[in-house]
Order: sequence, then structure tokens, then C-alpha cells
Amino acid sequence: MKPNELKNITENLLETFISAGRKSLELRNEGLKTVIKSDGSPVTNADIEVDKLIKKEITKLTPDIPLISEETVNLKKNNKFKDFWLIDPIDGTKDYIANKDEFTLNAALIINLKPIIGIINVPAKNKLFYSYGHGFAFEKNIQDTKNLNSNKKTPDGKVYAVSNSSTPSKEVLLVHKKYKVDKFTNMRSSYKFCVIATGEFDLYAARPRAFEWDIAAGHAIVEHAGGIVTTLDEKSFVYGKPDYKNLSLLVKRSESLEK
Repeated sequence: MKPNELKNITENLLETFISAGRKSLELRNEGLKTVIKSDGSPVTNADIEVDKLIKKEITKLTPDIPLISEETVNLKKNNKFKDFWLIDPIDGTKDYIANKDEFTLNAALIINLKPIIGIINVPAKNKLFYSYGHGFAFEKNIQDTKNLNSNKKTPDGKVYAVSNSSTPSKEVLLVHKKYKVDKFTNMRSSYKFCVIATGEFDLYAARPRAFEWDIAAGHAIVEHAGGIVTTLDEKSFVYGKPDYKNLSLLVKRSESLEK
């Protein structure tokens, strides 16, 4: 797929993500209908509605590329695709239900097992992040759109991390020690990737957890902003695993985190 095609697909999806984000806030204000899925996680009427809105527009733009969404995937059927969309209509559903502001709407285009488009909307913060190639990562807010380059915004000589838990595992704490992390902040949604792409944080480490749709959009945005995404043992992180389950994850703002 040519760079101009990727640009056009991405930019044509932005208004859909903005509209879907507004819808997620409207539905939350009206009062959500929540059920518990078989894996014990919650799903709301907004997850389903946002999923429909995003998939409808993606299907118009790329009718021949399969869609894999958290809300409709059949986990009993192995993934055999190399090219496909990964969609997580609302990531951080528990925080979304609890009226917090870090929940996100996500989509990533995977081509040959690698993410080449990433879109993450953070509607409660009025921030939209997207990318479609190296050097083409952006943050759009009410005022303007700016290019992302993962340049350090934390103090020189300090390393700040994000974590999916307020009590990281021993394995993650060892990674923090290796990279001389001074402090970490708990974030539950894919917003973690966005704040690394902006340079507000330096590192994110995680044991194998969650599914590919939880991280693919963030992976694209971080890499396209100049960051690095690998497994904890620094091997390539690829998609298209039969069961969609993630490997361990190491996200770095750059090779040098202290400057």
C-alpha cells in the first residue's frame, strides 16, 4: 500500500473517530447499560455502538481488508490473516464506566503482520492521535494539529515510566531498575502509548497480557513518532498470532531515555 493511500485512509477516518468519541460521552452521560462478558470484563452499550460506527466507515474505505474487533471476534477461531484491521472500540472500559478521562477509541491497520496505521481518540481529553508512517505521527486537539517526534519532555537525567498497574510485577520492576526509572504512573488504557509518543513519559513495560487490539494502534503511533516497540527481551513484536494474545512488551521513547 502506497504512502499516499495510507494518508488518505487515515485522514478519512478522523471525523468518524471524533464523532464516535462524542457518542461515547453522550451515552455515558445518559447512563450506560453494562453486562459482564464470559471472561469477566465489562462491556457497555457504548462499546457496541462505537464499534459499529468505526467498522462502518473502515469497511467503506477498505472493503477487502478483514476487520477484527474485540467486541465481535470469535476467539475459538484462529487468526490466519496477514493483513487486517484491529479495533478496540473502547479501551479502558472500567475507567470509562467510572467516569474517568483516559479511556480510548482505537483502530490499527496491520499489513504483513506489522501496524502501519494507528488511530487513538481520547474524547474526554479532546485529544486525537494518529499515524500512517515513520515521521507521520500527529496529535490533534481543539486548537491545532502537531507532529509527534517523541522528543523528551521529562527532566534530563530522569526516566519516567507508565504502568498498567499500581503494583507492577517483579519482572516489570526489574525492567524499571535496568532503565533507572525514577517514578512510574498508573495508566490503564492505550493512552499510555500516546504519552510516550509525545515525550511526556519515557518507558512502558508489561508482561504478556491482553490482546493485540489493545496495543496495535499505540504501537504504530509510538514507532511512527520515533519510539521503539519490542518484547521485553527486545525481539520484534509482530501481529497475527492465532489466538491474538500479546507477548511481553517494551515501549521506549528512544534508545537514550535520560536525554
